[in-house]
Amino acid sequence: QVQLVESGGGLVQAGGSLRLSCVASGNMYRINVMGWYRQAPGKQRELVATITSGGNTNYADSVKGRFTISRDNAKNTLALQMNSLKPEDTAAYYCNAVSPGRIYWGQGTQVTVSS
Repeated sequence: QVQLVESGGGLVQAGGSLRLSCVASGNMYRINVMGWYRQAPGKQRELVATITSGGNTNYADSVKGRFTISRDNAKNTLALQMNSLKPEDTAAYYCNAVSPGRIYWGQGTQVTVSS
């Protein structure tokens, strides 16, 4: 059983920055990959970035070079540093953790970027 609690969303002007965080609790021994996804109204949930326990990262092309995902294994925390934000980044952002038999999701935190 894993619980994910997110924070850091808010309203920011285009060009600004936000840092999202996700604190994981429960049994994390089988969690190899964590990530961030986002979903805008009327659109499917899409991958933003993932990171393995060893630090390997993967990014969606739309955020590459602007967003940075990081993971502190000792603290069981996940972060997403978002720079140079654009209105098209507006979405609900979800923390994600993957084990061989289950996918866990946070509750989502809203990011709104004004133009």
